[in-house]
Amino acid sequence: MPHIASRYLAEGPRVGIRHFTLEDGAEFTARARESKDLHRPWLFPPDGEEAYAEYAGRLIEDPAKAGFLVCERDGGDIAGFININNIVRGGFQCGALGYGAFAHAAGRGLMREGLALVIGHAFGPLGLHRLEINVQPENAASVALARGAGFRLEGFSPKMIYIDGDWRDHERWALTAEMPTTGRPAPTTPAPRS
Repeated sequence: MPHIASRYLAEGPRVGIRHFTLEDGAEFTARARESKDLHRPWLFPPDGEEAYAEYAGRLIEDPAKAGFLVCERDGGDIAGFININNIVRGGFQCGALGYGAFAHAAGRGLMREGLALVIGHAFGPLGLHRLEINVQPENAASVALARGAGFRLEGFSPKMIYIDGDWRDHERWALTAEMPTTGRPAPTTPAPRS
């Protein structure tokens, strides 16, 4: 079912971003199943209705998370997803990004456009000051997306996150509201929210 443009929180030339809904389960899980070869061993999005309902429910209900679907404006198909996890308020105003493209959309620049929209939303309406991305160094596509969005490499953490049966090394990338990025105007920084 096509998604109408008025549901988008922000729009670019080819994609719009919107929040997850429980009604997106059938399309999201079908796309996840089609994309297993692309995602493994980096990412394991839910590929069944029950797992999706639990996953999306957390993104919808937990104030320390914000989940966004990246949708193609031409037809409304879900191209990928970007989540802001571990949102900390107070003096920190930070969140950790996780993302994935679906196979039919990979390599088309749609996630780069979607990530720019999420960054603008995070530093604008959400009032965040810092975004972080933890990436396995071998995941060249994810590293390229972080770098292309203006994130700076801040360090390396051995055995940081447990993924696919083992503790995996990660590079730590970050972006603050003041840092210039390609294709995104510098936002004004709102006062911290508690």
